[in-house]
Amino acid sequence: MTSPLLALPGAVAGDGADAPVAAHYGSFNLEQRRLEAGDGFVDLSHLDVLRIAGPDRLTWLHSLTSQHFEGLGPGVWTTALVLSPQGHVEHFLAGVDDGEAFTAWTEPGAGAGLLGFLERMKFWSDVTLTQEPGLATVWRPAGEGRDAGYSFIARDQLTAYADAVGPAAGMWAFEALRIARGEPRFGVDTDERTIPNEVGWVSLADEPWRAVHLDKGCYRGQETVARVHTLGRPPRRLVLLHLDGSENRLPEAGAPLQAGEKQVGFVGSSARHHELGPIALGLVKRNVEVTAQLEVDGMPAAQEVLVDPEVGLHVRPKLR
Repeated sequence: MTSPLLALPGAVAGDGADAPVAAHYGSFNLEQRRLEAGDGFVDLSHLDVLRIAGPDRLTWLHSLTSQHFEGLGPGVWTTALVLSPQGHVEHFLAGVDDGEAFTAWTEPGAGAGLLGFLERMKFWSDVTLTQEPGLATVWRPAGEGRDAGYSFIARDQLTAYADAVGPAAGMWAFEALRIARGEPRFGVDTDERTIPNEVGWVSLADEPWRAVHLDKGCYRGQETVARVHTLGRPPRRLVLLHLDGSENRLPEAGAPLQAGEKQVGFVGSSARHHELGPIALGLVKRNVEVTAQLEVDGMPAAQEVLVDPEVGLHVRPKLR
C-alpha cells in the first residue's frame, strides 16, 4: 500500500520492497544529518504489522521465540526471532505490548508467513492473531526527552503526524544510519542459512533490543545458538564494508563478495553515508582474515569487524 507521504514535495519513491515509501525528499545527506541531530522521523508504513492479543500471549510468545517475553512490561519494545530446529532464522518481529496485546512489525511481505506460522502453533493457547493494514510504523531518532525508536499510528493519520513531528526523512537516510550502526535487516543481510550468532542478534546481558535472550527456557533452535555462543567461532560473521567510492553505484543485495578469485560471502544492504561514504553490510566466512581486502561487483571493499570471528562476542569488538 503506497504511503500518502509520497505526495509530499520532493518525495521520490524507493525501490523493490521499499517502493511504497519515499527513498528521499530531495536530499538524503541533509536528512541523515537531521536524524543524527534528533529531528524528524522516518515513514516505515510499508512494514507489515501484526497484533497478538489474549491472556496467554506473552507466555506463548516466550515458548515459541528466541526472546524473553515473560514479565515484559507495557511500553517496552523488544525484538524476537522464530528459528528452525537447526537454529536458522525463519521469521523476525519487533514490537511492544500495551497490557492487552502485543503489536509487532516485520519486513514488507513477511507478515502473512509469520501469521501463518503463529496460527499453526496456537493449539490450546488463548491468543488472537490479526494482521493490521490500518496501522503504520514510524521511527524517530533520539531527541530532547525521548529515546530513539519505533511506534505505531493509524495509517490515515500519517499526513497529520508528518505535519506535527516532521520533517520526514526517507529510506536512504534511515538505511545509511542503520548500516553504519551494524544492524542487520532480516531477509536482506540474512539468508536461509543465517543463525543469530552470525549477525549480532544474541544478547550478552539484559538487552531486550537484541532478538535472542540467553537467559530463558527451551525454544526451537536453542541448542545451535547456545553451542555457538559457548564455543564461539560462528560459521560466518557480519562485517561493515567500506566501499571504494570511485564508482558511482552501489552493489545489488546478494552480490557475491570475493577474496581474490574465491567467493567468501555476499553483500546485503548498502547505502551512501554522509560521512563514511558508500558502505554496506556483508556476511563472510569466519576464516576470512579480518584485514583481507575484499571485492564486490568490481569494487574494492575494506572490512570493519562487527562479529568477532574467534570468540563469537556478537558485538562490535575492541580489536588492538
